Amino acid sequence: MDIPERIETGMQRALRYATANGCPPILARALRHAVFPGGARIRPRLCLAVAAACGDREPGAADCAAIAIELLHCASLVHDDMPCFDNALQRRGAPSVHAQFGEEIALLVGDGLIVAAFETVARETQQTPLLTAPLIATIANAVGTPYGLVAGQAWESEPEINITAYHRAKTASLFSGAVSTGAIAAGGNPRDWLGLADALGAAYQVADDLYDAAGGQNDGAGKPAGQDSRNGKPNIVTSIGLEAALDRLKRLVAEAVDNVPDCPGADTFRAMIRNEATRLMPKTLATTAA
Repeated sequence: MDIPERIETGMQRALRYATANGCPPILARALRHAVFPGGARIRPRLCLAVAAACGDREPGAADCAAIAIELLHCASLVHDDMPCFDNALQRRGAPSVHAQFGEEIALLVGDGLIVAAFETVARETQQTPLLTAPLIATIANAVGTPYGLVAGQAWESEPEINITAYHRAKTASLFSGAVSTGAIAAGGNPRDWLGLADALGAAYQVADDLYDAAGGQNDGAGKPAGQDSRNGKPNIVTSIGLEAALDRLKRLVAEAVDNVPDCPGADTFRAMIRNEATRLMPKTLATTAA
């Protein structure tokens, strides 16, 4: 199977366990609504691409790490859309989970996806038990505190936001988790990939801010434009201007390519990053950026 097929097969398998007989029907429908159809699936694709570049020694372990990362990303989107945060009524062109099923179910969907992520790793690494703890610890570090996704969301509640720490925790941390788990599953050194993760995560945050400011829809997030302004959230376009933000995006993509370490699949990986860069640029700004 190719990488997209491995991801969708793994996501379907994880959701079959999460929504098996006995699951409350509304919750089961809401769980699937939160996960399918997916966005760009960039984080699990990144995880599996790193594993492939490192030799893909244990593809089953890499698959479950990729699925766990994507389940956690989906959980973060469900919670991020809720009225206590962004109060977003749409996600990826469809009603957000709380808009479709109510706040209580949305909260439980996010919680359920978090649990499903770690259950997936525990269940799918029974044949490679020495990888279970490193993968779980790495993923937990990427989504928890003090530097993970939870911390990133919490910065929005501070009276003064440390923008660098905010962006690193909310966006780059899950990219770091994706590349690190891909390397761990394949017997590579996760530290070799952290420079790439930081640059690519920062690029995605800039791209997200550009979409929010310029309009259009980001394939990776699918949230409506203008939310940062409505919710008083930091946005790099507001801070440094449109042209400077576009320049920063291009520099960060180049930095990500430059940080691909020497490995058997390095050239293929660099090509993937360059191809991904074309999707990061808002179409309304493509002419400006050329």
